[in-house]
Amino acid sequence: MLELESVTKRFGGLTAVRDVTLEVLEGDLLGIIGPNGAGKTTLFHMISGYYRPNEGRIRYEGRDVTGLRPMPSAGWDSRAPSRS
Repeated sequence: MLELESVTKRFGGLTAVRDVTLEVLEGDLLGIIGPNGAGKTTLFHMISGYYRPNEGRIRYEGRDVTGLRPMPSAGWDSRAPSRS
């Protein structure tokens, strides 16, 4: 259902998320834990489309959604690239 393959996000010289690979199947319950500054929020921002990963792919139901913007609201083109 949701697949992340070698997802990495950098901000300048800081690597916030490095090489994350995971698969979440329908019905799965997954928790992401770690200390402050570990990249948990950045990971969710990439999954939601708010941030675009520097490397790797994100797939939802087999469709590559890497870099697609968050769910469109009225008048918002979801095909436009998301933030760097």
